[in-house]
Amino acid sequence: MTVIKTDICVIGAGSGGLSVASGAAQMGAKVVLIEKGEMGGDCLNTGCVPSKALLSAGAKGLDWDAAHAHVKSAIATIAPHDSQERFEGLGCTVIRDHARFTGPREVRAGDTTIRARRFVIATGSRPFVPEVPGLDEVPHYTNETVFDLAEKPKHLLVIGGGPIGCEMALAHRLLGCEVTVLEAQKALGKDDPEAAALVLDTLRDKGIEIVEGAQAVRVRDTDGRIEVVTEFGRVFTGSHILVAVGRKANTDDMGLDKAGVETADRGIKVDDRLRTTNRRIFAVGDITGGLQFTHVAGYHGGVVIRPTVLRLPAKARTDHIPWCTYTDPELAQVGLTEEAARKAHGDQLTVVRADFAGNDRAIATGETKGFIKVMVVKSKPVGVTLVGKNAGELIAPWSLAISQGLSLSAISGMVLPYPTLSEISKRASGNFYSPKLFENETLKRVVRVLQRLVP
Repeated sequence: MTVIKTDICVIGAGSGGLSVASGAAQMGAKVVLIEKGEMGGDCLNTGCVPSKALLSAGAKGLDWDAAHAHVKSAIATIAPHDSQERFEGLGCTVIRDHARFTGPREVRAGDTTIRARRFVIATGSRPFVPEVPGLDEVPHYTNETVFDLAEKPKHLLVIGGGPIGCEMALAHRLLGCEVTVLEAQKALGKDDPEAAALVLDTLRDKGIEIVEGAQAVRVRDTDGRIEVVTEFGRVFTGSHILVAVGRKANTDDMGLDKAGVETADRGIKVDDRLRTTNRRIFAVGDITGGLQFTHVAGYHGGVVIRPTVLRLPAKARTDHIPWCTYTDPELAQVGLTEEAARKAHGDQLTVVRADFAGNDRAIATGETKGFIKVMVVKSKPVGVTLVGKNAGELIAPWSLAISQGLSLSAISGMVLPYPTLSEISKRASGNFYSPKLFENETLKRVVRVLQRLVP
């Protein structure tokens, strides 16, 4: 048995774990990085990268084989940045095995025992597969396996109408598959209803069947065809099933009880500093049970670097975290939705908006579907909903504004190249100030007096 003593032991080589490992190692800390699966985690291998590559390939009109070749090429191009070789070059000791705590300050991985001053758990999550009768008796796919399909499905049944389900539905529709999405409640139900409706209507216009209130209660194989029976007796038939109903934290067989680390319903229990119930052990990313996005895991990694490496206090926050569903049109959000903002701020809230149909670049390119909605309290944005072309890119300055507590004047005062879609943010900000300037009778009287005073 080999024993390694180190400053920091990171368990999991996804976005969060790699952020901690690279930052700590480059600052001079001794780091052990443990990963039992693929370096780069879910995002690189089975999540963000392949899904966006497949969507792009479909939008470009590539055929099935060329699209999947593009997916593999994208993964292969990015992989060296997350590779074992790169992290060993940064000074990390990389162990490719399953990690299990054997005590509050000790982990075993294969035939190696690691004793560290601090531990960071970054084991992420995996697809949650519900216990639907018959589902385990038919071939079914998740985001971990769907990109390995050798042949194009004739008719893909997607169980789950959240972001992953809608993105994969669109990708496969663009590649020529028939697609039916079955959602137990409301599709894209966590997003602004008006924005979600625009996206869903567009997906339906592209030929995707989206059925809401369709809880799957049984799955069966009938003469080589797969049938999904919903709770009200409707039956949907297809050739393949993709399950996209959520994620489950990877806490299995980690010996967390021996480390004094408590879990909650959705993952490991952490405080606002991302510390677990063992103060020497931190957790980042999906494993914490909060927002499950790659960029959140990376952000968590940056927060944890401060106390583990620099011994400085740091707290994680969520009010400035953006997210995007990469459908066509895209749907992006940062901060509070209109509904949440009204509940939180009541009469203090002002909602301003602008439509893509009024943006000159959108008109010139024929991409006029969409809008921006900004929730404002005391001249500061507390939430922004963007739906339209490149919404994921356009949300960036709003994430900055909310993060830094900027007022809308910072956005309205920007000078932007013309014509660009970014002007829609400036237009929305201007719509907040316009009534104060152009519908203010007192101001108009003052201006008239000032004009008379000028010779």
